[in-house]
Parts: sequence; C-alpha cells; structure tokens
Amino acid sequence: MSVRYAIYLAPPPDSALWRFGSSVVGYDAETGEDIAPAALAGFTPEEWFEQTHEPRRYGFHGTLKAPFRLAEGADETDLFAALARFAAGHHPFELPPLEVRQIGTFIALVPPAPVPALEDLAADAVEELDALRAPLSEAEIARRKPERLSARQLAYLHRYGYPYVREEFRFHMTLSSALAEPALGRATQALCDAYAASGAHLPVKVEDAALYVQEAPGMRFRILHRAPLGA
Repeated sequence: MSVRYAIYLAPPPDSALWRFGSSVVGYDAETGEDIAPAALAGFTPEEWFEQTHEPRRYGFHGTLKAPFRLAEGADETDLFAALARFAAGHHPFELPPLEVRQIGTFIALVPPAPVPALEDLAADAVEELDALRAPLSEAEIARRKPERLSARQLAYLHRYGYPYVREEFRFHMTLSSALAEPALGRATQALCDAYAASGAHLPVKVEDAALYVQEAPGMRFRILHRAPLGA
C-alpha cells in the first residue's frame, strides 16, 4: 500500500502562524491549494519557490509521528479510532511564540525552550500509534542515511520508523529546503524579518492533533482530519 499518513501539529487554519507558514512554503495543506510564493527580501518569488520544494511536499507542520504506511490488516477506520483515543488523553495547551532558527542547512520555527506538554504529546503519538505502522522497507531505511545516525538514533529508526523520537526529538516547523551559503544566511534574515512583520509571533493554542495523508508517492500531504485534544 503506497498511501502514507502522518500525525502532525498544525496550527489553527485561521491563525497568523498557519497563514505565515503556509505562505512561506507556498501550499495550504488544509485546503490543498497552492499559495502565491512569499515575497522575501533578496529572493524573487520564483527563486523562493525553488527553495521550498521539500517542505511544500509535506505542508506546514510540526512532526509528532513521522510519515508511515498502515500495517497489514489495519485500515483508515482503525487509524481514526486510535487517533481519537490518543488525542483524548491529552489536554489542549499553549505553544509559546516560536523563533526562526537554522537547523543544520535548513530553516525552521522552533520553541524558545522545551514545552513539556508538546514533548509528552509527541512521545505518546510515537508509542501509542505504532501498532498501526507498517515496518519500513529497505529502501525507506536507506533514505534515512543510517550510516550518519548515532547508535541510539539507528535503534529508534528500526523500532519506531523514525530516528528523532524521545530524547532525540526536537520540535520544529520547517520553512525551507536544505540551503547552501550564502543563500542560507540571506534566507534566515529574510524569514526573520517576514516573521516579525506577519503578526505570527504570538502564543498559539494547540487544541488538536492533525492527521495528514499522502495518497501516492510524490504527491503532497494534506490534512485529512483533526482529532480534538481532551475530547
């Protein structure tokens, strides 16, 4: 089965944060529609569109449980039910204003400090929904470049299908593809300026866990369902 799902944190679609992130990546995963490329200082719209091909495929989001295929014998009904049970076990919480940061060669929005409620949400998503996840194929493992992972990250890759969980988890909302200097530095400053002007630098209520779906390889992910926290 080629359909993949992911459990992501997606800000409310009417929030300034959602509008900002979706405009930067050029795609609204809530509506499934393209958005005109962001106007960033130092880049033409066409240039910036090229710099965001990777995050545009996934839609603006923060990962809770990375993309996975359903295990044999499981279907979407099972996934909806498991997601509802998982979400019901967590209360809504507030995400503090995020900050634009470089993470290696790409740029993302990150919390200024750890958010315990967010880390608990991600850890439980990884664990509680894992029974529905099909094992990774050899090709999927290879795409994660296991030779570059630490021993613990490699163990998590094989156990949970994703290396950056539990102690390795660092919440982020990606804004660019991998960039080389000097574009990385220029893009970081331009995104800092655009973010400051956007009105998105505000606390955001996290009230649901979003289920994203990718219908076929190469297609963009879109929001299929939002499961309310504490329901």
